[in-house]
Amino acid sequence: MTLRKALYALALFLTPALAFAHPGHDASGLAAGIAHPITGLDHLLAMLAVGLWAAQQQGAARWALPLTFVGTMLLGGLLGFEGLELPFMETGIAASVLALGLLVAVAVRPPVSVAVGLTALFALAHGVAHGLELPELSSPWGYAAGFVAATAALHAAGYGLVRALPQAAAPLVRIAGGASALAGAWLLAG
Repeated sequence: MTLRKALYALALFLTPALAFAHPGHDASGLAAGIAHPITGLDHLLAMLAVGLWAAQQQGAARWALPLTFVGTMLLGGLLGFEGLELPFMETGIAASVLALGLLVAVAVRPPVSVAVGLTALFALAHGVAHGLELPELSSPWGYAAGFVAATAALHAAGYGLVRALPQAAAPLVRIAGGASALAGAWLLAG
């Protein structure tokens, strides 16, 4: 798959959310759930970075990182629906952008258990934030389905981008990780 095809596929996936851009059209919450991870810079960068980082891994870590993020984020979302708030949640989300960006920039390959643990920690903060921001009058299940689908698509986009690029382009992925880390540092400072 070429980079152009991957970007077209991502654009096609995101297009349905544009049709529901105005309030009152989404009682199911699906469009709001899709939009949440895509429209928040912190969520967008972290979720793309998980896909980038997964593609830099070998073996089981390639699928374990995105699956762990999605599963733990959903658990966090359910906790958020119940009103659970984590201390320093927003700081943790910004720190996840910084940390995941650095992990991509350095292309680190820790043991799978360490990588999964870090991924789960970051995903929990993102999930609770998603759950706490459930739009009024929206179905929590439709909203959850939306943010899970958007997150999985962002992971797939990051992963697919790395896998579609020739090996000679690996420095570009690391530069993207560094840019994400800088954005995370900016978010932490703000």
